[in-house]
Parts: sequence; structure tokens; C-alpha cells
Amino acid sequence: MPQASANGITIEYDIHGPDNGAPLVLITGLGSQMTRWPLSFLDALAERGFRIVYFDNRDMGLSTHFTSAGIPDFKAVVKTAAGGQTPDVPYRLDDMAADVVGLMDALGLEKAHLAGASMGGMIGQLVAADHGHRALSLTSIMSTTGNPDLPRSTPEAQAMLATPTPDPVSDREAFLERAVESSRVIGSPAYPIDADTLKARAAADADRCYNPAGFARQYAAILAAPDRRKKLAGIACPVMVVHGADDPLVTVEGGKDTAASIPGSTLEIIEGMGHDLPPQVHDRVASAIAQVAGL
Repeated sequence: MPQASANGITIEYDIHGPDNGAPLVLITGLGSQMTRWPLSFLDALAERGFRIVYFDNRDMGLSTHFTSAGIPDFKAVVKTAAGGQTPDVPYRLDDMAADVVGLMDALGLEKAHLAGASMGGMIGQLVAADHGHRALSLTSIMSTTGNPDLPRSTPEAQAMLATPTPDPVSDREAFLERAVESSRVIGSPAYPIDADTLKARAAADADRCYNPAGFARQYAAILAAPDRRKKLAGIACPVMVVHGADDPLVTVEGGKDTAASIPGSTLEIIEGMGHDLPPQVHDRVASAIAQVAGL
């Protein structure tokens, strides 16, 4: 896959869809590599007229890793943020938003439609808010605003996020089983993905890149991020908010709050959907992205 120099780092990316398609930048979530976007979802977007740019966020996959930054002190980050001060973290969501703009610059994209899932939605929100002239539209998927008063994840989802993942090198089977367990906890209850598919996906992830420290640093960036609602109120491009009604990790209230914070936005809640994109929702989510993009 090609690489681009952007915002002082190297970003691994790929492009999918027709050459004359409307540019769409997909932004993935916490700890996810670009290869986690299902091909059937990319095809659904391409069929609707998009030329999709998708990439590895910093510190994940084959983009630049911030190894020398070490592992953040999560308790200190949370305490500092709760006190209204700026936590000391290796980088911020604002830096990751600047990565998106830098990648667009490297690819010669003056403007593009944006769609991000979970942490990717947070990053997309910041691109649309702080670099609004670059955003043709925004679709924020299973994401939230940083509002501290919103309901938290379920205890089971919180435990899954906080529990270290087994090392695929020393115990590959435990690593694969953890992928199945995680999907059962945070995935879509109406559309469970079979265990063999989940294990194959996890194995491909591990073989491409295993970087738990990068996950920790990305998570610290989320924890350090302030409430975005005031910024969201200034977004001028068309906005679609998509959320699963049964999301245990980022509860549906996060999607509702996002839509309520962005004037003129559209909210689409999908029953039976959790914190993932199972095949059964690909067409619906792709259609929502196309709708707000005017395609």
C-alpha cells in the first residue's frame, strides 16, 4: 500500500472506488487498522459514487508509531482533565485531525466528505469544526461529544476495554478467543458475527501489526480531550449522525448528543446495532453517508 508524508509523520493509506468518484475520507476508531474497514462496506460506498481514502491513524498499523513516548499514566490523565487542566499526553485528537488534513494535502484533495467511526468520529468532528473549509460533509458513526454528563459504557464494556489483551505471539489462541469475547460484549446483539470470521480478522490484525502501546496512547488522547459541544455548534457542512441503539461502549446518548450539538444535523439510530459494523448494516450506513453527501 502507498504511504504519504503528512503533518510530520508517515501515513499508510489506500484508495478504493472509481477514479471520478466523490472523495470520501474514512477515519477508523481506537486501536483499529485501516484493514478493519470491511471490503463489502467499501464496495457499498463505491457503488454510491465515492472514491474512498482510508488509512492507518498515527500509532497504529503501518503509520508512524510513537514508541519513544511510552505508556501514558491514565489515572493522571483523567485526574488532570477532570480538574479542567490540560493533561500531558503524547498527542491529542487535534493532532490526529491535523493528520487527516495533512493526508488530504498530500493527496491533492482540497475538500472531501468525511466519515469516522467511534474515535474516528471524534477526529472527523474536529476536522469539520477546526478545518471546516476542507469538509464537504461529515458522518459521525457510533461516536460522541466528550460531554462528561453522558451515560458511561456498560460495566461489561468498560471491563473489556480496561483488560489487557493477550499477546498473540506468546498465546495466539487466547488472543483470538479474546477477539470473539470482545465482539460478544460490544458488538451488535441483533447481528452477531461468527467466531471463525472474528478469529480470522483478529489473526490478520496481529500479523499485520500488533502495537498495544499505540492503543494506550490513542486512548489517552481520547481521555484528554475536552468537551467538544461548543466547537460542534460551529460546524457548517451537512452532518449525519449514525448510532446503534444497542451500543454498550459508546451509548446511543452519545449519538443523540452529537446530533443535538450540531445545528441542522440528521440523526439515524439503527436498532440492534452495537459498537461495530456487521454486514447487515453496511448498505444502510453507506446510504446514510451518501445521503448527507448529496449522492
